[in-house]
Amino acid sequence: MTIHYQFVAKSGNETTGPIPIVTAGRQSCPPSCPLYDNGCYADLGPISLKWRAITEGRKGDPWEYFLPFIRTIRRGRLWRWGDAGDLPGEGEEIDAEKLAELVEANKDRRGFAYTHKPVMTHPANLAAVRAANEGGFTVNLSADDLEEADALAETGLPVVVLLPHNHVGTTKTPAGRTVCVCPAKVEGSAITCFDCGLCQIQKRNIVGFPAHGTKWKLVDVIAKGGKR
Repeated sequence: MTIHYQFVAKSGNETTGPIPIVTAGRQSCPPSCPLYDNGCYADLGPISLKWRAITEGRKGDPWEYFLPFIRTIRRGRLWRWGDAGDLPGEGEEIDAEKLAELVEANKDRRGFAYTHKPVMTHPANLAAVRAANEGGFTVNLSADDLEEADALAETGLPVVVLLPHNHVGTTKTPAGRTVCVCPAKVEGSAITCFDCGLCQIQKRNIVGFPAHGTKWKLVDVIAKGGKR
């Protein structure tokens, strides 16, 4: 089934703030992700309804009709790929050609994304992500625990990591790398991606995201090193 993508010029999401966002159909998600059918926040709440409609092709557009929307984003503006879903390509594989087209459309804009698609065991995926970052589109490698964050950081690419739900403040990985909590996820914070933009910056500390959502207990197990 053709993957659909939905572009929203001004998000109403309380975490991202009023920036452009893209949602990709579930077909783009790698089944190897431990959150797949296992506590992913996008499977729950209002976002799940939108995501299901995009996945089923009832909302959004196929790639060739969707891509021009990226060029409508004002130059210099921060925007996010994938409030649900992953990079272009079905399942475990990144579609390098489509990702390259996205990088070109993002030129002079401040796009950023996260990916759970495997890179350590898939050299082609790693090469595609590296090319995207070098081209100015920030793709963060998503780690499921601190040990994996160290392994992914060895690539030299930006990394984010899951943390236990009650984690506060900075911490260190086993190898001594600094992990700072996403400012938008600090209790009582009113900061959004619109205000912050940290995940778009490639040379920085690892960013941590405490488990959240109604199934945070499942995510906690993963964040503490317990794979499903």
